[in-house]
Amino acid sequence: MKFLGIETSCDETAAAIVATGAKSQGPGKIHANVVHSQIEDHAAFGGVVPEIAARAHVEALDGIISSALNQAGVALKDLDGIAVTSGPGLAGGLIVGTMTARALAAVHDKPLYTINHLEGHALTARLTDGCAFPYLLLLVSGGHTQILLVRGVNNYERWATTIDDALGEAFDKTAKLLGLPYPGGPQVEKAALSGDPKYHRFPRPLSGRETLDMSFSGLKTAVRKAALEAKTLDSQMISHICAGFQAAVTDVLTDRLSRSFDRFEQMFETAPTLIAAGGVAANAQLRTALSSLCQKRDARWIAPPMELCTDNAAMIAWAGLERHRLNIDHKDEGIRPRWPLDQSAAAQPGARPFGAGRKGAKA
Repeated sequence: MKFLGIETSCDETAAAIVATGAKSQGPGKIHANVVHSQIEDHAAFGGVVPEIAARAHVEALDGIISSALNQAGVALKDLDGIAVTSGPGLAGGLIVGTMTARALAAVHDKPLYTINHLEGHALTARLTDGCAFPYLLLLVSGGHTQILLVRGVNNYERWATTIDDALGEAFDKTAKLLGLPYPGGPQVEKAALSGDPKYHRFPRPLSGRETLDMSFSGLKTAVRKAALEAKTLDSQMISHICAGFQAAVTDVLTDRLSRSFDRFEQMFETAPTLIAAGGVAANAQLRTALSSLCQKRDARWIAPPMELCTDNAAMIAWAGLERHRLNIDHKDEGIRPRWPLDQSAAAQPGARPFGAGRKGAKA
């Protein structure tokens, strides 16, 4: 089977053609995965401007879909279905993608699956590695920071989340505070390479507490204090601050995941498979630390390719294929800018929903 995937939840316009593989649970085959980034459109503003993003999606999407079809060597009539991100994300972008997908599905009489962007991330390891259920998912991005138990398609259990800022937001704001260009995450990672992570001993929020939840607003405040107190905020000091910040983030995540491993092993009497997804999962130091943790705990570690960690349409097409094979209802319920993957999980009082209160929020 072949599916067209469409992704327009934030500032990437993407389309992909993905097919099922020889095995029922994966891995699949990516015939085309086209992504158009809007970074240059938003760089002057230091973050994603929703109106600009929506207009850019309108201008680019038709051409991106045509390019994906041409690369895959298929026509719309040859597809078995269409999947589109309908949340969470920026409303304007979601409307552009969903309306386009509806039109194509109606004209070509194809089933349409409206997909939770986070489910795309959650199932990527099945597309790339045929990972069997259950497994643990670390979802770290500009809009979300969560640890989830993935029991199956459409069956997710959130074990931890951030009680305030998402990790990607903390990276972005740290970069902005230090005068680093947008997008901030890769700039912080690059600067940290030439810094001493022990120069600044930043706090490890919620350290020693029983909770698996995370907090990054205090860490962000500590970074601001260090920058203000520095006699000279030159490139070397910026590197020291970035290295200290990144080390604190890594320690927090490895601590929470180690205790999540304990919980998984108590439930299933076996070591887990850990999947990392979201833009922050492309951070090399974090990947190295998580790989080391899994090796120590005899757990399996799967890090999807960099291009499948950030926003893309291949994961959306695959999520649609997974649902289609299981005959899961594909009723179109419209866009959902706020759409938790585990809808039974209680919202954290201090956590902000996707895109709230800042530019640059990403799923």
